[in-house]
Amino acid sequence: MKEKKVNKNKVWPKGYIETNKNIQDFDVRNDLIGNILKESPKKKFNTELFTVMAKRRSTRKFSSNPVEKWKIDKILAAADAAPTAGNCQGFEIFYVTESKKKEKLAKAANNQPYVNTPVLLVFCMNPSRINLDFTKIVIDKFSVQDATLAAAYSQLAASALGLSSIWIGMFDENEVKKIVGTDLRPTSFLCIGYPMKKRGPKTRRKLKDLIHVV
Repeated sequence: MKEKKVNKNKVWPKGYIETNKNIQDFDVRNDLIGNILKESPKKKFNTELFTVMAKRRSTRKFSSNPVEKWKIDKILAAADAAPTAGNCQGFEIFYVTESKKKEKLAKAANNQPYVNTPVLLVFCMNPSRINLDFTKIVIDKFSVQDATLAAAYSQLAASALGLSSIWIGMFDENEVKKIVGTDLRPTSFLCIGYPMKKRGPKTRRKLKDLIHVV
């Protein structure tokens, strides 16, 4: 199957200055979501929310084509826009770009090869950011929820941009910490790229089995 060619020279949104410094340093992205909203559309997509949700599919076969940088920025902006406990944003994202680290993370994730994909985001808890008067158990719970919501928003954004993704929840947490260089607990990987083949919808369980009115 012939892969779709993409322009590798796409630029970051207006207001973001690209540097050669540590790719994990996003402090320069002031008001990223605001800058993106002010942009003119680069390409038309059907971003109606329910259409995006209906078309989202997990994939395990990605094209080797890179994802345009402006799309990556929109995905990260979506994560930043996700709701969090007390607006404390108790999570961090590690955007993994090094091939060797992706290979190591694939091994740490039960040898799932699709972890080594064009865009790999590792979502981690950071309960120290949550300045609310609750017990540690509750704060940790909030932090897991914050990281999970951020990953879910990123996944929907990827779908809206014509990309595919797969959520990874099985991995050796200690190995992941070593590989990305953090003491924060990882909660999930989000692997994103162009799918080799678009997939149709899957059947879901009946609503009467899903929803319980009490």
